[in-house]
Amino acid sequence: MLENYAIIGVALILAIVMGGSLLLLGTLIRPSKPNPKKQAPYESGIPNIDPPTNRYTPRFYVVALLFVVFDIEAIFLFPWAVAFDALGLYGYIQAVIFIALLLGGLAYEWKKGALEWV
Repeated sequence: MLENYAIIGVALILAIVMGGSLLLLGTLIRPSKPNPKKQAPYESGIPNIDPPTNRYTPRFYVVALLFVVFDIEAIFLFPWAVAFDALGLYGYIQAVIFIALLLGGLAYEWKKGALEWV
């Protein structure tokens, strides 16, 4: 069992050495000619004159949170699907209740208009 951890340790050490050596090699090889114009931020080649005024609406964050909730639903359903035979009818009923609660929440959010983008 200890040899399994040794393999992981060797892989970790090799990854650190490889990453560090590539960063060092890039620092030594690439040309470095700093210039204030090169350091200035820009977007699409146009200099930034005014600060950005457009903000995201709170509706964007609500839609993002709903996406995370339903993404987590898929994560919770995966182990259930793997152990479906072992859980039997009890596990099936629990999964149906879980999905019904989430569908109820989705219907509520849909009715409230949280999924409308405009």
